[in-house]
Order: sequence, then C-alpha cells, then structure tokens
Amino acid sequence: MAVKERVGTVVSNKMDKTVVVAIENRVPHPKYGKTIVQTKRYKAHDEENACNEGDRIRIRETRPLSKTKRWVVVETIERASQL
Repeated sequence: MAVKERVGTVVSNKMDKTVVVAIENRVPHPKYGKTIVQTKRYKAHDEENACNEGDRIRIRETRPLSKTKRWVVVETIERASQL
C-alpha cells in the first residue's frame, strides 16, 4: 500500500509538538473550467518543535496520535525567511 505524503506550509505552531499545515490543491472548476485553489488543513506531529510558521514541510500519514492528529512531519524542505 502506498504511503500518503503531502507538501504544505506551516500556518500555526502554537501547540506543543503539533503544527497545523495548509495544503493547497489547484483543480479546474467542474463546470466553468477556471482553476480554483482548495486549501485543506492537517494537524501534524512535530517531535522536536522545530517547525515555524511559513516553513515548507513534508508530512506523512500515520496511525492516529490524538483525536485530530493523523500526520507526522518527515522533513523541512524550506525554512521561512526571518526578517
């Protein structure tokens, strides 16, 4: 069975060992054909609290870790620029 992986942007890291990741999916509208952006938010386990808001990360599906947490952070692809 294939392992589900997604790449997205961290939108919140205020919880302990948990980040909220927004995944954008661009799909054509079924009737009109215009490309629309659908955003879905996942809670992912971040063991080292290493992720910050704006980071691009890869997450992988795993067993249920809590009521809403079903994903785990695999790697940080790109760090957010710190101004």
